[in-house]
Formats: sequence, C-alpha cells, structure tokens
Amino acid sequence: MKKFLILFFLISSISFQAQDFDTLSLDYYLPKNITYNADIPKPQDVIGFVPGLWHVSHDRLVNYMTKLAEVSPRISIENRGTTYEGRPLLLLTISSEKNIQNINQIQQNHKALVEEGSANIDTENMPIVVNQGFSIHGNEPSGTNAALLAAYYLAAAEGDEIEKLLDNTIILFDPSFNPDGLQRFAYWANTNRSANINADPQDREYDEVWPGGRTNHYWFDLNRDWLPAQLPESQARIKTFHKWYPNILTDHHEMGSNSSFFFQPGIPSRTHPLTPDLNQELTQEIGKYHAAAFDKLGSFYFTEESYDDFYYGKGSTFPDINGSIGILFEQASSRGHAQETDNGLLTFPFTIRNQFTAALSTLEAAKNMRVKLLNYQRDFYKNARNSAAKGAWAFGSEKDATSAYHLAEIMKRHQIEIHPVNEEFSENGKTYKPGSAYIIPKNQRQHRLVEAMFEKRTTFEDSLFYDISAWTFPLAFNVDYTSDAPLSNAGDAIDELEKPAVPSVEKSEYAYVMQWHDYNSPKALNMILNKGLRASVAMKKFGTKNKEYDYGSIMIPVQNQKLDKEELFDFIKNVSKTANIEIDAVGTGLTSGINLGSRFFLPLEKQEIALLVGEGITPYDAGEIWHLFDQRYDIKVTKLNTRNFSRADLSRYTDIILVNSWGSALDENDTDKLKTWIRNGGTLIAYKNAARYLSSNNLLEIKTKNSRLDAKNISFEERSDFYGAQGIGGAIFEAKLDRSHPINFGYKNENLALFRNTTIFVEADEQSYNNPIQYTNNPLLSGYISEEKSEDIKNTVPFKTGGFGRGNVIYFTDNTNFRAFWYGTNKLLMNAIFFGDHM
Repeated sequence: MKKFLILFFLISSISFQAQDFDTLSLDYYLPKNITYNADIPKPQDVIGFVPGLWHVSHDRLVNYMTKLAEVSPRISIENRGTTYEGRPLLLLTISSEKNIQNINQIQQNHKALVEEGSANIDTENMPIVVNQGFSIHGNEPSGTNAALLAAYYLAAAEGDEIEKLLDNTIILFDPSFNPDGLQRFAYWANTNRSANINADPQDREYDEVWPGGRTNHYWFDLNRDWLPAQLPESQARIKTFHKWYPNILTDHHEMGSNSSFFFQPGIPSRTHPLTPDLNQELTQEIGKYHAAAFDKLGSFYFTEESYDDFYYGKGSTFPDINGSIGILFEQASSRGHAQETDNGLLTFPFTIRNQFTAALSTLEAAKNMRVKLLNYQRDFYKNARNSAAKGAWAFGSEKDATSAYHLAEIMKRHQIEIHPVNEEFSENGKTYKPGSAYIIPKNQRQHRLVEAMFEKRTTFEDSLFYDISAWTFPLAFNVDYTSDAPLSNAGDAIDELEKPAVPSVEKSEYAYVMQWHDYNSPKALNMILNKGLRASVAMKKFGTKNKEYDYGSIMIPVQNQKLDKEELFDFIKNVSKTANIEIDAVGTGLTSGINLGSRFFLPLEKQEIALLVGEGITPYDAGEIWHLFDQRYDIKVTKLNTRNFSRADLSRYTDIILVNSWGSALDENDTDKLKTWIRNGGTLIAYKNAARYLSSNNLLEIKTKNSRLDAKNISFEERSDFYGAQGIGGAIFEAKLDRSHPINFGYKNENLALFRNTTIFVEADEQSYNNPIQYTNNPLLSGYISEEKSEDIKNTVPFKTGGFGRGNVIYFTDNTNFRAFWYGTNKLLMNAIFFGDHM
C-alpha cells in the first residue's frame, strides 16, 4: 500500500495570529475567485459574529441552519428528534434545486443499490450521497463551527463548479452530532474568553470543569454508539444512514493541541478483517484529495498512523461494514480561542479553516469518484448475498425475554431481517421458545453486519487497538445463541417489533411472587419498595404445583400491607404492566422447597442511592450508571459531588457507588467519614481502580497478581508497542457462577460472559463460597489479551465483598454497565443494590 508522506506542521508559520481576531472575516476561510449569492445570509448575519471569533452555541447554530433552509432552494431541513436535554437533532439535505424537488425518488433509486437485483442498475447518471457530520464530541468544536461555513458555501456559492457538484451529489448534512455537549462547551469557552485573547494553556479557558463538553447529557461518548445505538442522538443518525446508505460518511473530530491534522486510512494492520480491501484502497484515493487541498492551503497533516478501523461502533468504521466509506478527521485542538503549543500558536479560526477545507475536499473526491463509489456499494451488497452461508442464527432467553427483545431492537434499527421463533427447538443444550427468541436468516443483505455483531474473534494481526477488540452482542446481552438455527421454525419477518407478551395478573388472597430473571425485575421491585410495601427475597429455590421459582424470587405478602387486598391487586397489576413483567398469584404457603413463611425469605428495604461524581471520577463510568438508573429502571440516584462530600449528610443513603477514578477523589477526612457511614450499616459499591483505595484504607482486603514482564529482543522503537500490547482494551471473558449467591440472583446459566478493559486480577479466596464469580481456567471468549495477561487472569475473581462494621463493601474489577449495551451484567449492580445486605 502506497504511503502518504507523514508531516508535522509548524504553527508559527500560520498567518492568522491572536491579534487578528478583530479583523477576522469570511475571506480567511472561503475559496477565492468565487461569487456568492447576496440573498443568502452570511453566518454573522444570524449568529452575530464571524465564525471563530466566538464559539457558536447550539441554539444559534439551529437559527442559522433554519434560516438557510428558508431562503435557499438548495436546502431542506428536518428535525429527527431531540436529545435528552430537548435540543433538536437537525439534518439538512443539500443538493441542486432540481434534486431537492425530486428527493424522494432519488432516495428510492439510491437505496435500490443495496437491494436484491441491483446488479443491472446503471450508476452513470446517479447522484452520489455524502453524509457529513460534525463534532460528535462537544468539546471538539472546530467541526461544528466549520459547518456554518460549509453550509453557507453550499447555499450561496455560484458558478459552474458548484452547480456540477450539486447536480451530482446529495449531501446529508448534520451540523452537530452532539448538541448537548456542544452547548456545554460553547458556554465554557465563551464565558472564559478574554477581550485580549490569552493563549496561555494554563488559563481557565483551556481547563473545563468536570465532566467537560465531550459527552452527551448522560456523559456518554457518542462516537462509540454507532453499532449499539442506545442513545437518541445515535438512533436518529442510524435511521438516516439506513434510509439513504450514503457512499461516504465523514466524522470531524479534534485531538491533542500539539499535533496537526489526521485523515484516514488508519494503521493498515488494525483494519477489521470483515472490511473489504477495496474499502481501504478507496479511502486512500479519497485521501489524495485531502492531501492536495491541504498542500495548497499550507497545512500539514498525517495518515496511516495512530488511529485504526477496527471497532465498528465508531463513525469512521460503522460505514465500512455497511458498503460505505467512513472518513475520520482529527484536527489539533485549540480547546478555546488560541493556545500556545509545541508548534507555535494554534488559533480557533485556523482549526475551523482546516475542517472546512476537509469538508470541501471530501465533496471534490465524491464528485470525481462518483461512479466508482456507487458501483462499490452496489457490489458490496451483491457480494454479501453471494457469500452468505445457508441457514440462520438464533438468539433468545426463555427466562429473560426482555433482554432478547432489546437485542432484537438493535437488529431492527440496523435494518436486519429478523423473524420470531414460532416453534420451540433446542440446539447445543439451549432451548429457543416462541415469545422469547428470534431467528436471523444468513442469506440477507446485512449478513456481514450480523457476522460483525455476533462473531467471537481471538486472533489478530495487530496487538494494539484504538478501542475495544470485542463486542459480541449475544454475550453482551447474556442470551443463548446459535449459528445453526432451523429456518423452518421461523415465523414471518418482523415489520414492527412488539414487546414480549406478559400474562395478566390474577388476584391472590395470600401472596404474589415475581421471578428475578427478567431484565425489568429491578424496575418492578423498585416500584414495590417505593410504595412502602413489604417484600422479601428467596435465598433458596421453591415451587408450587404449577411453577418452580429460582434463587432471588421476590415475594409480596397480601396480609399486613399498607394497601388492602383490592388496592394491592390493582397496584401489582400496574407494576406488571409498567415493567412488562410477569407476576404470579400464589394461594398457599405450603410450597415445595422452602415455604413462604421460611426464614430463608429475607426482608428487603427501599434503597436510597448516591453516586459519586465530579473531579477525580471517570465521567463515562458514572454516566453509564446514572443512565441505567434513570432511563432503564426509573430509580432515583443522587449525584453526590466529590467537592461537597465533606458537607454531605450521608445518613440518608443506603448505598454509595464509587466508580473508576484518577488521583484522589476522596481525601483522608472524606475517607474517615465514608468509613463511619459504612460501619453504621451503609453499603459501598466500588469499581475498577478503586481496588487500591479500598486496600490502602483497609476497607476490603484485595490481593492482586501480575506476572513479571521482561522486554527481550525489543528495540527502542518497539518499546511503546510492547507495553501497549499488555493492556486489555476491551475483551470478553467467561466466568463460572455460584447461582446461590445473592450477587448472581436472576442468572439462569452456570457461566456468564464478562466484559473487561482493566488488568486488575484479583486472587480467589481460599474459601470457595467467597468466590461466587470466578474466571475459568481458559476464560477468553472474544477479543485480545496478551499471553502474559492470559496466564494472569486464569481462575481470578472479578468480584469481592466483605463486611465492615455493620455495613458492607462490594467491589467489581470492571464496569458491569459498559456503554449502555452490556445488558447481561447490569443485574450484578442491581443485585448489589437490593441484596447487598444479605451477601
């Protein structure tokens, strides 16, 4: 593969300096020798300043894009939904006036390229589709601010070149992938801007307060959610993608201030094997247009370095498994208005101009490579069908239909053909039943995407990864699955997915019982306890003449409640309907196994939960827990700021959660206060590197192990790669479960797939009953781990718990709530919350 010349720029040669802010005009950005339609408003006419003087807020961005759509026949605009904070998720469709008027027909014709029978479609006169998206990380704002200029240019530029471009191109233009994060960062940068631009990196302008503007409302990295599609911003853009199947998708980012500009391809050895070689060749050809534009501009750049094309959940790689070309742009960030760097002064306008230049060079490449890219997309799907194996996949869970349903939701979002199981069957000891399982035919246009979602890969060309190395979805959802499902057992293809059917609750004069298997069971229990009702958890199995009940089943007696029988019946019916969960009426306490009056039914109390957030806490991990409680389970959680911990009244909380942190989130006085709270009966739930904190403060004894690492035959040049290969960027491992332990209540299988991205290996306890979750002797299921670390992890434990005074300390080595799609281990946290007192 021919390599581009890797260059590093000297910003000291840039003509735009801090003192030039007062004279900044559109002339700094726009191509020369082009006329512009005077009827089209310039950005400053609407937002009040030339882009780059200030950071555009999302509301002003919306105002400008809306105004352009009002006055320009080249632009239509739509609102595809809202963020968690209620901001619109805009999409502009930009093309020639004739194309805009005929856009529905063009869309249908274009989508036909990915459908069966597309081999004979003539692409010679078909427009190419380019999806341009900006600033998915809110504190990487040069992309969105460049979108102001790109939209103006496309609406107002005149001449044969722009007319030819628009005649042959449909531009799906998303000016802000992350409205909430953009708004948060614009506020920060603007409120800390001085009239005399201060480029000192130590100035407050360049040091955002926690959690920063990178993430969305719940502190998620939206650029990791293209494949899971769990967040509203992602779901809107995925819907657009599958509505159109663009030929190119661009994703404008920023990186460290001391760098230059990156465009793809990334490191060749880190391309996912399911991505066709031709994809990377076309990516490189597109790169030549970027190189030519940046050479002309005088801006330096690099490629085939640092970044990769492996994880399909990123904006630059998701298109690659869908017949498109994904392009990542990374601009050195000014993180404010101007900042001193190792290479000289880096100004915000300069970063905007580079992003604007890359947006235009992409369109130039699309125009000139139009037929080639259209044919590539057509052939991608034709080859996908031709290479598809016979048969089908199946997935499901006979005791947790909800988790299977949520995985099916993802399938439907990605236009994957799925069918319900209409006749029960078994495969490899697992049973797939109607109502809780689905079948996916292999012979379909999206079979490559399904393979990417379901594969278990343990061998790799490279040992370094920019992101995770495994994401096997059935393992993430803890559902059974097989690649040998009988298609004859499939019903008709699902058009509209429906939630699993739940039987109506019958009235009981004695007790109601709810199994703990279903994903929604914690939501139901929270409703019950919030109502002030008495409920108990079964520490042993029991059964009636009609049903067997597992460890962790919840029993709600009818007598001695704050509600009378009729009120209780009505309430339980509402719980069942709201949580979409089955609740059974039981008419006798004389059950097999333990009886309902047994001492092995332990009482449960309403939980009051605090989550530590703020400086020193990893926002991603905290945000995922906040989202889990708030969006999935409707459980209130108090976000307790570390800076206010010393003043907080901890007595109101039953549980405090401490996620991964850096530095010292809690000082010595805070720790003494926390210890007192635990001694008085509180439960501390800690994650990841909190192991050091727990051990050093004698809260929980944690013994870790690591093998000695000796670098032999490793050159100076190779040293960083050698040590980098010892990390676990994100892989999946198998653990065996003791299902009688409360931490494992609700799990039906004896083994569980766990995601981990740490190298914290905790030695097992000498007493086997203290190891309810333990890695097997050969635990790797999918992903990369070095040989050295593979030895370290064997038979270690990812979970520890111990008493402290009248309270408890619970510890997990890794995040059980990873990126909102690791449904399969969410219940571990919920078990810690509801049953922590009984461990």
